[in-house]
Amino acid sequence: MGALRANATASIAVVIFAGTYLVIAIGKLPGYHLDRAGAALLGASLMVGSGVMSLDQAYRAIDFDTIALLLGMMIVVANLRLSGFFRLVNNWAVTRARHPLVLLTSIVLLAGALSAFLVNDTICLVMTPLVLDLVTRLKRDPIPYLLAIAMASNVGSTATITGNPQNMIIGGLSHIPYGTFAAALWPVAAVGLVLTALLIALVYRREFFTRERFSPVVADPVRYHGPLVLKSSLVTLAMVILFFAGQPVAKVAIVGGALLLFTRRVRPEKVYSEIDWTLLLMFVGLFIVVAGLEATVLTPEMVARIGELHLNSGSVLSLVTAGLSNLVSNVPAVLVLKPFVANLQDPTRAWLLVAMASTLAGNLTLVGSVANLIVAQRARRIGITLGFWAYFRVGAPLTMLTILFGTWWL
Repeated sequence: MGALRANATASIAVVIFAGTYLVIAIGKLPGYHLDRAGAALLGASLMVGSGVMSLDQAYRAIDFDTIALLLGMMIVVANLRLSGFFRLVNNWAVTRARHPLVLLTSIVLLAGALSAFLVNDTICLVMTPLVLDLVTRLKRDPIPYLLAIAMASNVGSTATITGNPQNMIIGGLSHIPYGTFAAALWPVAAVGLVLTALLIALVYRREFFTRERFSPVVADPVRYHGPLVLKSSLVTLAMVILFFAGQPVAKVAIVGGALLLFTRRVRPEKVYSEIDWTLLLMFVGLFIVVAGLEATVLTPEMVARIGELHLNSGSVLSLVTAGLSNLVSNVPAVLVLKPFVANLQDPTRAWLLVAMASTLAGNLTLVGSVANLIVAQRARRIGITLGFWAYFRVGAPLTMLTILFGTWWL
């Protein structure tokens, strides 16, 4: 009787898990207004409601360090954005370019560097309209510059724990120090940024291999709030220093975000509207859904057997991670790999490989990462279409080359 009950519970957990990940893979439930965040919350609720796990177990499954880290970083980035910091940096770096290749390089380096420490999705959100305004005034083809923003932000975010959401999860699960993580992966990001600029320039040779130079561009006056720019920049710099000094990243991020809420200049509602609450909701739900499957189906024996399928090989683990990331998106992929990676011979190296491959896999297709979709959607608002194949002919070789290098390096 006990065995039948356990089998029934395991079957329910598998059905809930499969249903949740199916909706996440296709983006929404056809015929219903159920998006990825809603699917994760529904799946988590069903895990508790069906008796797969208790409410206390569900609470314990949530990694609040990751939630605190992501929330804190969102608040910091919101203040930087509202202050005008990104507009100032973009105008200073990009408008000084006098040649298409120099402009491309500037965009790649700026998007990559900012995404290394701040959430890459936000960098795409901020840089896309600014770059589009510039290239439109210069009468250049906007497509290669849009590709530069999206691809460089993905590549640059590989470098640190705070570069993107999946790295934040990996940082919380693996307990790899911020400095150790960055030391291992910044060379991969640096080589990836060089490859990004090189491949875009080669594919769009007419745009970049020319002697034509730009006329000086008079940038529109940048609206910014000086005291808030200074305060946000100092808090961000202090946070990065504390990250490398070995302080807990979640504690530093949430304290830094909270300090920036203490202001007379910006209404808190403006900051709260910048926070991606649906992403936080999806994280909470997925933590519970994966924990439910892990508790009932993924027994230590099964995890060990699956772990024997050459996952100790860096190339196999990278390939599995990249494939899974393109199937269900990188955050869900990282969570579903958690029980297997933790049991490998060298879990630290394995987590670094998963971080590298899950992030760089986002460059494979236009729908491979949220950052790509943000760039495409922002461009579409002003009538510019970034097509699937235009993205793929650069993204596919870039993904292959960067993951190959990352696997070899690690």
